[in-house]
Amino acid sequence: MPQDVTFDLPFDTPVSEHLEYARARHLRWIWDMGLVRSVAGFEEYKSWDLPQAAARTYPHATAGDMVVLMNWFSLAFLFDDQFDANQPDRADRIAEVARELIVTPLRPAGFRPRVVCPITLAWAEVWGHLSDGMSLTWRTRFAASWGRFLVAHCEEVDLAARGLAGTLGLEEYAEFRRRTVGIHHSIDAGERSRGFEVPAQAMAHPLMERMRDLAADTIGFMNDIHSFEREKRRGDGHNLIAVLHRERGCSWQEAADEAVRMTTARLDEYVELEARVPQMCDELGFDEDERARVRMGVEAIQHWINGNYEWALVSGRYTAAKDGPAADAELAGRGSVDDLLAV
Repeated sequence: MPQDVTFDLPFDTPVSEHLEYARARHLRWIWDMGLVRSVAGFEEYKSWDLPQAAARTYPHATAGDMVVLMNWFSLAFLFDDQFDANQPDRADRIAEVARELIVTPLRPAGFRPRVVCPITLAWAEVWGHLSDGMSLTWRTRFAASWGRFLVAHCEEVDLAARGLAGTLGLEEYAEFRRRTVGIHHSIDAGERSRGFEVPAQAMAHPLMERMRDLAADTIGFMNDIHSFEREKRRGDGHNLIAVLHRERGCSWQEAADEAVRMTTARLDEYVELEARVPQMCDELGFDEDERARVRMGVEAIQHWINGNYEWALVSGRYTAAKDGPAADAELAGRGSVDDLLAV
């Protein structure tokens, strides 16, 4: 049921013309980098169709940059799926790898990771391409958002390791989800994909900050709805529907309906604030070039809201009925067939 839930989004977004070109190169890279280590893992990964997600969220990237963005997508999703609290030492290893991923953007490009595994080696390579040509201001902003995202995931794993998974209240969970969904740095990457940067004054404005937070909420809640069946199989209580079901003592359907209502409310507020962007530009005294960069920054948010939504409706990652090695892994509390944290 949840993956079939649809939303009435107020904007359409394009899809990159480089999808198939980049997909073939990306899948070869995934295998060569050891980010899948078995045929079963590779087949499961292909069913997710992450290349489509990248092509929808970064539709204006060049062919070469689209490959880089697809490669980056794979790291975030595959690392997320390495969480397995059933293994006592897992939380410590995840924290160790996460620290390495966090510090990579703070080091000179090309620096070899101190913690070595497929995920860290791949990220060091990707960051060298992703940061190329961007200012220190952008790289610092991206690094901060990326770090908050990874720290939040470590907190999630730690809660599970201590038997506290699924214990957050609704308000606490909503704030937590805003960090774990990883949208702020993903929107930042939209600037890299088109070779521009939103003016720093606009990024610091309360209107833009709130819009980005609302986009993260909207996408995070949509993802919780569409991924609910998968996370229920894994016994993952960090899901909006599960939180509502537990906290309010309502049925699963009632919880899903409330999750949809909450998502729609966040989206409506975002749309309302987006209409105030020209007024913000007037307030900041922006010239035409600065206004154009702000407009592209807003488009980057739209690309993520709509592009991620369109992908989630058809991705095999969130399929309700699943069998084989991927289903066995999920029923065992894991999201991945392969272990990518070992050397």
